[in-house]
Amino acid sequence: MKTISRFVTGTAVFTIMTTMAMAQETTLIISSWAAPSYGVNSQLFPDMIKRIEQATEGRVTAEIKYNLASPIAQADLVADGIADMTWIVHNYTPGRFVTYQLAELPGYGGSTVAYSVAYWRTYEKFFKDLNEHRNLKVLALSSHGAGMFHTGTKITTIDQVSGMKMRIAGGVAQLIGEALGASSINVPAPKVYETLASNAADGVMMPMEAKKGFKLTEVAPYTYSMPAGLYRTSNAIVMNQASFDALSEKDRAALDQLFGEELSRIAGAYWDQFDEEGLAELNATPGNELTVATPEDQAKFDEMTKGVVKQVIENVNETGIDSEAALAFFRAEFDRLKAEE
Repeated sequence: MKTISRFVTGTAVFTIMTTMAMAQETTLIISSWAAPSYGVNSQLFPDMIKRIEQATEGRVTAEIKYNLASPIAQADLVADGIADMTWIVHNYTPGRFVTYQLAELPGYGGSTVAYSVAYWRTYEKFFKDLNEHRNLKVLALSSHGAGMFHTGTKITTIDQVSGMKMRIAGGVAQLIGEALGASSINVPAPKVYETLASNAADGVMMPMEAKKGFKLTEVAPYTYSMPAGLYRTSNAIVMNQASFDALSEKDRAALDQLFGEELSRIAGAYWDQFDEEGLAELNATPGNELTVATPEDQAKFDEMTKGVVKQVIENVNETGIDSEAALAFFRAEFDRLKAEE
């Protein structure tokens, strides 16, 4: 009886394994440039992979590959079919994308869930037909949390930023830094720690999540934030269009229920979580301190950055988009969604 039992059990296991292997027809390659421990790779992408498997009943899965290309080369890597999916930062490739600038302006402080859903809806209504992502299927749009200053010396007023050397990623954040009188140092995010540790910069403009994600508690103990946010950094999860088209009609339909506004919402929730983890890291680390700008400094900041808003509106208008209408829609959706949370 034991022999029969072992045979039956072994046969059942073999059958299950064979069925799973037959069901899993496609493994997509996700290219990522941040460290495996970074939140996008350790939390967001694993969750997305599970949702892809669930949506397609196991026929489609994905795995993450690292160091396939630099951060700025990710869009081309996927467009060329070397990998199937990735996440890109729009301002890393200036000139290729334009409309993202509206999503990086100040004024989107608070919920990244509300921001991401509002962003997706704005994209669908105003930006999609421009086809800026060429050969890439946009799966989600989001941002890290509202940007702030992390520095080695304490900032208590916005005027102190003038003359400081700041690591700034580019895009609208760079325009904001310039408007405040900061000197910009542009290095990739993975190089931020060593840049600050070597005193090559006085500080960095990044979200709260960077306190943990990039270990800023060790090299930039002071954080200064604006209630309405200094800026955002627009990012997207994208997929090679041909890779998507190669999937079965059934799986494409199932994944389209996941991709878009739903995945944007999910991504936004993770970025909010990453900020919460960063704030917890700040509060738990001796010597680290958060200063929130006064209403007077917020008003001064708004006045100092009016020129940036005007410049971005002009830049986006050149694409043929009514940028003022798009911005008004984006902000109205964001405010409404945030109020509903």
